[in-house]
Amino acid sequence: MGAVRAADHDRYLSALYAPTDKREALFSLYAFNAEIAGIRDRIREALPGEVRLQWWRDVIAAEGSETGHPIADALKATISRYGLPRQAFENMLEARIFDLYDDPMPSRTDLEGYCGETAAALIQLAAMVLDPGVAPRFAELAGRAGCAQAITGLLLLLPLHRSRGQCFVPADILAAAGSSPEEFVTDDGGPGAQRAVAAMIALAREHLSAFEKGASDLPASLRPAFLPLVLSRAYLTKMERGPPLNGTVRLSTMRRHWLMLRRAMVGWPAV
Repeated sequence: MGAVRAADHDRYLSALYAPTDKREALFSLYAFNAEIAGIRDRIREALPGEVRLQWWRDVIAAEGSETGHPIADALKATISRYGLPRQAFENMLEARIFDLYDDPMPSRTDLEGYCGETAAALIQLAAMVLDPGVAPRFAELAGRAGCAQAITGLLLLLPLHRSRGQCFVPADILAAAGSSPEEFVTDDGGPGAQRAVAAMIALAREHLSAFEKGASDLPASLRPAFLPLVLSRAYLTKMERGPPLNGTVRLSTMRRHWLMLRRAMVGWPAV
C-alpha cells in the first residue's frame, strides 16, 4: 500500500473505493506497474533495465516459489488467487522495453498499442480482481479507458521526457503538426510543438469520450478500476489552458478526492 501511495497516488485513491478484501490485490497490481514504469528513472543505460524486466518475467513465470521481494510475492499471490492471465503481464513487460530507449514513437497506432498493453491491461486486470464474472464484457471499454489515461499521463510527463530526449508523441502526429521527434525534444520544441501537444490532448479526449459513452453501463463492482479516468478529464482541461511542454500540471488533493468520491457514489451518467 505504501509503495502505491508514494508512486501512484491517483490509483492509490481509486483502490480505497474497492471492497476491503480486494484492496491488497489491487495494490499489488498497482505496485508492480509503478515498479516497472519507474525503471527508466533508476538506470543510466538501457541494458540494466532490460535485465530488470527479464527478472520480472522469470518471477511471474515461476509458479509457487517465493522471491523475498515483497511486491513480487504479493503480485504472484494475486495472480494465483484470481487466476490472472500471465500473458497480460508478459505483454506489459514487453511494452515497457520502449521506455528504456530514446527511439521515437512511430505512429498513433503504435502509441495506442503501447497504451493497450500497459494502462488498459492494468484496468482490465483490476476489473478481473473486482468482479471476474462481468469483467470480460468491459474489455473494449477498458481499452478506451487505458488509452485516455495513458496519453494523459504521457502529457503530464512531457517535461521529464523532453529533458532526457525521449519522445512519446507519435512521429505521424508530429509530422502533421510541422515538427519531428528530434525538434520536439529541443528547448522550445520548435514551432510545431504546441500543435502536436494539442493533437495529443485531442486524441486523449477522443478515447475519453468513447469511454464515457459506455461508462454508464459499468456495474458498481467495477467502478474502482476505472475511477482514475475522472481525473483524466480534469487534467486535460487544465492542459488546454496551457499545454504542458515545460511546466507541471497538478490537481489539488481535495479536488482529486472529490472527483473520485462523486463518481464512486453515483457512477458515470449516460451520454
